[in-house]
Amino acid sequence: MSTILGNQSNNLFVANLQNVSLEKLVKSKLEVLFQQQKDTQVELSGLYDVVMEQVEKPLIELTLKAHNGNQVKTAAALGINRNTLKKKMDHYQINRKELN
Repeated sequence: MSTILGNQSNNLFVANLQNVSLEKLVKSKLEVLFQQQKDTQVELSGLYDVVMEQVEKPLIELTLKAHNGNQVKTAAALGINRNTLKKKMDHYQINRKELN
């Protein structure tokens, strides 16, 4: 499966998702972000929280979907407590019923 990823300067690259690690994809996107920051001389703020949200939210959504909305199985698959999962779902406004 391939996908096209882009940035605001319309530089596109195709990533074969079966051969490229998530770490490399994130690193590549962050390199683009830092280059844009350097080019525009804009200070970045709250970057850690933004990155964590953009990774954590789809991780929770897809894991919930894979387990048919079952929070106990989802929490176990993620290696977190079910109460922690529920707090994160509330934080990201994830409705398990909308995922199926």
